[in-house]
Amino acid sequence: MKSGGAMASLSKNQRRHALTITQDPRWEKIIARDASADTLFVYGVKTTGIYCRASSCARLPKPENIVFFNSAEEAETAGFRPSKRAARDKSDVLQHHTMIAENACRFIEQSETTPTLEQLAEQAGLSSFHFQRVFKSIVGLSPKGYDTAWRARTIRAQLNECKTVTEAIYTAGLSSSSRFYERSSKVLGMRPKDFKTGGNNMDIHFAIGECSLGSILVAQSFRGVCAILLGDDPDKLARDLQDMMPKANLIGGDEQFEQIVAQVVGFIEAPELGLDLPLDIRGTAFQERVWQALREVPVGTTVSYSDIAEKIGQPSAVRAVAQACGQNRLAVAIPCHRVVRRDGSLSGYRWGVERKQQLLAQEKPHRHLS
Repeated sequence: MKSGGAMASLSKNQRRHALTITQDPRWEKIIARDASADTLFVYGVKTTGIYCRASSCARLPKPENIVFFNSAEEAETAGFRPSKRAARDKSDVLQHHTMIAENACRFIEQSETTPTLEQLAEQAGLSSFHFQRVFKSIVGLSPKGYDTAWRARTIRAQLNECKTVTEAIYTAGLSSSSRFYERSSKVLGMRPKDFKTGGNNMDIHFAIGECSLGSILVAQSFRGVCAILLGDDPDKLARDLQDMMPKANLIGGDEQFEQIVAQVVGFIEAPELGLDLPLDIRGTAFQERVWQALREVPVGTTVSYSDIAEKIGQPSAVRAVAQACGQNRLAVAIPCHRVVRRDGSLSGYRWGVERKQQLLAQEKPHRHLS
């Protein structure tokens, strides 16, 4: 801590800030250059504009010049740049975090029952809070979200490949049929038998309306909105929905449900209002990671396929990201229209590039720099 004379030369706010820093447990970690704290926080130095990890061998900064961040990304967002060692450490930490996430994914996939967050964190040697943050930063989903997506993909594959539901249960290696049915109904949104027969007996409410983009079809299962389709021909939209769920019980003309369509149309016309509706999102684990990343792109902002690939921790999967965007059934709710080429030009769009251009133009008044 500073001497009395040095402290007296500081302003009141600086003295208050310095006292807050020195009373923070993280200050002791910096003094001790504790490497075990390197994955827990970083500190920025306001006079140099750089950030360091706890074990940094750089000269100890003055406490009034320090600001703490929970992660390197948080520090960089605030305008700090990594020190040379922090830049090297960042790569090492990323590799370590990737290994933790990969091990957790394999553990989830090999577990008969869904592991708890505490079990996964204990296996990784981290606190539950820290593990959850590390896992989501690499995978793009929470551990629970990854488990749900993985089970859904596995069950879908088993039901499609096996001749009977009983065979699918056996292939899944589950100890009881009740567990299979419980898990299947949750992740598929219907009974396994109904999924295997193309959505037989499942009620899907839908309605078709008009908006500035043309015709719009909105469909909803008991879990939430499962399709938002755009086009020029209302009849074709209805046929597209029927192709998606060939044996589902499609229910149209519901006056109450048409209010949901109006809500979606209102969101298209005024995107800043947001869309507060439950969504029934069904895809592979990878697709759901891409779609979740897209839902986090703010209104008025565009990203590239490479940006999304980086965000989900798979920078080489640019083409797969583009394919996931093309398989999105929830137009505007999962805003794949906000993905453009790296040079800013418009790429393809499932519902037509002109609609993509119009959506972006409508969001332009709300555009902000990232």
